[in-house]
Amino acid sequence: MKRTTWPSLVIGSVLALLTATAGAVRPHYGGTVRVMVREAPASVEPATLAAWQNDHISTLIFEGLTGFDSRSHLQPKLATRWQSDSQYRHWQFWLRSGVTFQDGSPLTPDALAAALRSANSQWQVSVAADSVIIETDNPTPNMPAVLALPENAISNHTGGKLSGTGPFQVAAWQPGKRLVLSAFEGYWGGRPFADSLEITMGQAWRQQLIALELGRADVVEVAPQQVRRATLDGKRIFTSAPNQLVAVVFARDPQSEEERHVRQSLSAIIDRAAIRNVLLQGQGEVAQTVLPNWMSGYAFLFTTPTSSPQPTVPLSAPTLTLSYDPSDPTMQLIAQRVALNGRDAGVNLQPLAAPASTDARLVTITLPSPNPQTALAAVARAAGLAPQQFQGSSPEELYAQEQQLLQSGRIIPLIHVPQAVAIAPNLNSWQEGLFGNWDLADVWLGGAKP
Repeated sequence: MKRTTWPSLVIGSVLALLTATAGAVRPHYGGTVRVMVREAPASVEPATLAAWQNDHISTLIFEGLTGFDSRSHLQPKLATRWQSDSQYRHWQFWLRSGVTFQDGSPLTPDALAAALRSANSQWQVSVAADSVIIETDNPTPNMPAVLALPENAISNHTGGKLSGTGPFQVAAWQPGKRLVLSAFEGYWGGRPFADSLEITMGQAWRQQLIALELGRADVVEVAPQQVRRATLDGKRIFTSAPNQLVAVVFARDPQSEEERHVRQSLSAIIDRAAIRNVLLQGQGEVAQTVLPNWMSGYAFLFTTPTSSPQPTVPLSAPTLTLSYDPSDPTMQLIAQRVALNGRDAGVNLQPLAAPASTDARLVTITLPSPNPQTALAAVARAAGLAPQQFQGSSPEELYAQEQQLLQSGRIIPLIHVPQAVAIAPNLNSWQEGLFGNWDLADVWLGGAKP
């Protein structure tokens, strides 16, 4: 009797321990995850959300034919496979079956084709059985990556209600202030753990950290210059790879060789190391290129000249104006640093708090894709250049085209900075993507970790 009871007790104790341990880490369904962001969009349309500097929301509601995972690898989404002709002008994408919009209507090839035509009038989009065909005038070898951009997410307006195919659906919306998303029970990828997300918009970085400390938020954004202090204070901080470019963007092309020379001299004399080490508290990487090295693999080939030529600027030359975002004190400091360095190069720059029209802008450009070709074209568009000029796919082509972009005189890269987020102690299964994407469908609320 004892011989059989003792092993049974041991086995029972082990099973009880395993069960308790599993229960302690098992994801829980339910609850509301409270999120704060700086952006304050007036619409939840995919095109509007795509214009955010930090767009963490659109992929929760809308999806594209393709997407990138947490390691920035391209993955199927609403399409399961694709192929192209040898010229990369004719693409065919086969749709995932059984997908429905949040309003209950099925995702059909016709609905998908209509959404793509609306977002890309220059494409010829047609339907073939359970697939869509996209034809372009120019070769587009990065078409799968282009379709992963937020502006190419698929939405539906049946009955006047906007819906997507993502894991969450819009439950309440106050433009620019508050967005409540509820879990989409019929999501093809499985129901999210959280019942809902409550997103408060237009919140400054400092306000967000205070809300996290007071227990009024579960996910907040962290400014680059706040990362070190927040980490020392014991916050749970996650950072992406450097995927934001701080740069000076000029409003027009240089009108003379002298003007081009002035811009080149300004680029050469800016103290990027001081901006990174002092103003950004060591966060980010000094940038001589549009694309960071982790994305392109060739950024190290661009070097800063050891000495910069001093341009000859006429005494009657007008002062150049440089605008910055007045809601971000660090951008003001960077603008002042650039102006200070500019004077050493004979360039008179006057920083201004985001007026309607200036000669140049100090901007933060979030690279919209980990695909280097797609990202380079997007930055060219932000600089006012035709993105179709930047269609190379090989490293050699990309290198030559980035040189062309830098030599245009339209943009001066300064710093590549990562995106950072702080999360509450009771938020579990957070995975910060390499490219800064937030996978809020997989997080769950539980007890605080010891």
